[in-house]
Amino acid sequence: MSDTEIGSQSDTVQPEGQQNDVELKVDGLVKRFGGITAVDSASFEVESGSMTGLIGPNGAGKSTTFHCITGIHRPDGGSVRFQGNDITGIRPYQCADYGLVRTFQIAREMANMTVLENLMLPAKQQSGEQLWRSVMPFARRDVIEEERELLERVWDILEFFEIEHIAEEKAGNLSGGQRKLLEMARALMIEPEMLLLDEPFAGVNPTLEHKLLDHIHELREEGYTFLIVEHDMDLIMENCERVIVMHQGSVLAEGNPETITSNEQVIEAYLGGDV
Repeated sequence: MSDTEIGSQSDTVQPEGQQNDVELKVDGLVKRFGGITAVDSASFEVESGSMTGLIGPNGAGKSTTFHCITGIHRPDGGSVRFQGNDITGIRPYQCADYGLVRTFQIAREMANMTVLENLMLPAKQQSGEQLWRSVMPFARRDVIEEERELLERVWDILEFFEIEHIAEEKAGNLSGGQRKLLEMARALMIEPEMLLLDEPFAGVNPTLEHKLLDHIHELREEGYTFLIVEHDMDLIMENCERVIVMHQGSVLAEGNPETITSNEQVIEAYLGGDV
């Protein structure tokens, strides 16, 4: 599947002087809930085209960090930059417009819509949604062509994730694993540059887990960047070239898997003293 079919990797114009090395830069991020500091001056970078893991014990601040990056929570301090653009505190739909898209641990599909309809819904710039076109028949020709192209793209993504056989199935009837595939497929329909995956393998059987991993690696080879929150330590260490460890809201350590598994602070905080 080509980049044109899946996304628009080559369409994004980088700010003048911006290097491609760092896709996402989080600097001194802070988030408080009353008297509790959930994220405490967290700083890290994610390189363009990389697959980076974000790990840590329960309550380490991983999901809250995701929420702050993608606009679900407004940070109380620090900054988030994506491809050189300051996106601190912007809304989720604005993050998506920049090409920064996330999935959720619990899939958020439209249960009463079919898989096909779920994929058509998030596509950008659908002219058919413009009110004036409904009262001007001559404008429908462009809309029909656009919808035809959108449908082709949807089927490309369905085939990529090998779920074309359930295209007409109601999303609410899918298994947990199928919902994970649909969640990632919907994210691709937004034409992202970077994907933040929150527990993408939770509740997924081993066969489907391998299939998901194959898709992620294939997308990464096409130029996508991934930041993945996952509790399965072995999975992260085997598939990510860089790992960020959070503990008590702060970044405890970062580096390649070998560095992380030999770090005494990480062993103490996350691995329970036993590698």
